[in-house]
Amino acid sequence: MILLLVLGLAATGQSQQLRSTSLQDPSLPDAPQAAASLQAPPPEQSPTANGSIHGSVVDRDGAVYEGVHVTLTQAGPSAAPPRTVSTEASGRFQFTGVPSGPYQLTVSAEGFATQVVTGFLHSGETFESLAIILPFATATSQVEVTASHEEVAEAQLKDEEQQRVFGVIPNFYVVYAPNAPPLNPRQKFHLAWRSSIDPVTFLAAGFFAGIEQDTNEFSGYGQGAKGYAKRFGANYADDFIGTMIGSAILPSLLKQDPRYFYKGTGTTRSRILYAIANSVVCKGDSGKWQANYSGILGGLAAGGISNLYYPASNRNGVTLSFENLGIGIAGSAAQNLFQEFLVRKLTPKVPNYSPSRP
Repeated sequence: MILLLVLGLAATGQSQQLRSTSLQDPSLPDAPQAAASLQAPPPEQSPTANGSIHGSVVDRDGAVYEGVHVTLTQAGPSAAPPRTVSTEASGRFQFTGVPSGPYQLTVSAEGFATQVVTGFLHSGETFESLAIILPFATATSQVEVTASHEEVAEAQLKDEEQQRVFGVIPNFYVVYAPNAPPLNPRQKFHLAWRSSIDPVTFLAAGFFAGIEQDTNEFSGYGQGAKGYAKRFGANYADDFIGTMIGSAILPSLLKQDPRYFYKGTGTTRSRILYAIANSVVCKGDSGKWQANYSGILGGLAAGGISNLYYPASNRNGVTLSFENLGIGIAGSAAQNLFQEFLVRKLTPKVPNYSPSRP
């Protein structure tokens, strides 16, 4: 029994010695694998770390811009394709995962001058760009603005109010612009009022009152200062009433233009006939020629009203009205002839319009 126990212990010790020997003896078949398992693995080689680029876009006063396009481009064989981002509400932009190397930022927006920023990004660098100022583009775009007919008429009306023969006598009711648009009622009343209160209108009334005083026309007014004042009042009333009725009230109601449209082209004969005809015809607001009901009826109305303030001895009712109407038409024809052939040359502030076509 004891002998068997001793023999077992001896066998166990021999087995452990053999196991230990096999681990230490490199000549055994398993030695290379065991040695390899005891060695530490070599460190891995990490690629070059990418970086990032950040920045903001502002105006000259420091206010931020949202929605501005920022494009990143890089050169070289390892460069990534161009990338574009838009600035946020805070005006900031950012590019992440940017390889190291030279780069270019192109900042653009409609209506602004494009800005270009260049630099070099190092490996793993987080680069914060200075604020990029985006100025307005210096080039201006051409915008075509079309004015309405009323606006064009208003501008031409202002030109007409500057027209004065010899720089003094009003020449407001002549149109030198070809195809001028019609006046609206407000503009017709404005022109009539402007003509009626012009200082030259008062001077003309005083001049003719003086002639009538000298010749004792309308003797019922008498002489002296009182008679002159009555003649002056009658002359001014004739002009004021005739202008307001014939050039403002009726033209607005009947949609007719009270102005004379300068012809300026064609033969002398055609221009003479045109000027004389315009004493009884006029251009409607529609652009078509028609009988000058405004001028004719206005003359009759003014003649009828004048019977209220002329001396009783000179009030012959309908006869006076038609006499005044005939005188008015003849005077208008003569005035038109002067307008067509002479007045334009004597008016220094005539707009440089091309003559209208017949």
